[in-house]
Amino acid sequence: MKAIGYKKTGPIDREGSLQDITLPTPSATGHDLLVKINAVSVNPVDTKVRQRQEPEEGGWVVLGFDAVGIVEAVGSEVKDFKTGDAVFYAGALNRPGTNSEYHLVDERLVGHAPTSLSNTEAAALPLTAITAWEMLFHRLDVNRPTVQGANTILIIGGAGGVGSIAIQLLRAMTNITVIATASRPETQDWVRECGAHHVLDHHQPLAPQVEKLGLGAPGFVFSTTNTDAHLADVVELIAPQGRFGVIDDPENFSASPFKRKSVSLHWELMFTRSLFGTPDMAEQGKVLNQIAALLDAGKIRSTVTNVAGKIDAANLRAVHTHIETGSSRGKTVLEGF
Repeated sequence: MKAIGYKKTGPIDREGSLQDITLPTPSATGHDLLVKINAVSVNPVDTKVRQRQEPEEGGWVVLGFDAVGIVEAVGSEVKDFKTGDAVFYAGALNRPGTNSEYHLVDERLVGHAPTSLSNTEAAALPLTAITAWEMLFHRLDVNRPTVQGANTILIIGGAGGVGSIAIQLLRAMTNITVIATASRPETQDWVRECGAHHVLDHHQPLAPQVEKLGLGAPGFVFSTTNTDAHLADVVELIAPQGRFGVIDDPENFSASPFKRKSVSLHWELMFTRSLFGTPDMAEQGKVLNQIAALLDAGKIRSTVTNVAGKIDAANLRAVHTHIETGSSRGKTVLEGF
């Protein structure tokens, strides 16, 4: 089968950073589905893995997490899927990725693809939607009000893939006032289109901007990017006994400043369940089915903003290069081999 992989970590502009390769087609056993890949999207985690994870001796690392495709075969323990089913999912960090013609994935991580969306539209969503859902409803528990904070959430980095779908989920499923940040006119317009009630510029101090809105101190803050640059502002603006969620990798992070306000800190990595084989792994498949239902009901929409062509090394290198600028809006998708 065709695939895209690398043999050595490094910058994307290094020769051989991503290569078109041919690998054996895997076979489905146990809980696995063998999926024929129709479309994939690229996430910041792809670029991080490419820079950090060395392949096994003589082997390749195949990247890719988001995928939409058709089930070609099922393992002996599969219960909820059959050959021919259209599916979408975000895969696992500790298995070969979706940048390949065929891919193995544990059925417990998989949802039935939304029927009203194209492959391109659906491929944009799984990883970011699961990340946003788990943070909002499993970690921050936004439907349980904080003691003192306003019924308000601040999303730092509202224009990216996670921020874009988090805003929509909040508007579709809660009555929380959504404040989101974006710095450029086009990204600010995008955040408003996604449903944010208020938009702030994260290139300016955030605490004064929040105070100026006159809504009170937010009970919730969800930081999707550049967390260490905004920590002092978050400490100042969040309500006492508020909840603070983080998904990026801040280099200099101290929880001590939050002690005075008894702020709870919540980390989210959507790969935790699959990495540790937790008893609730199937929760991710359930979340994706709920996401599909919301999409088909027209309550949320795809966050795809760019289609970068077919799935090959040259196009993936271009997308990695753009993602590493940190200026992405929504999601970029590649479709077909």
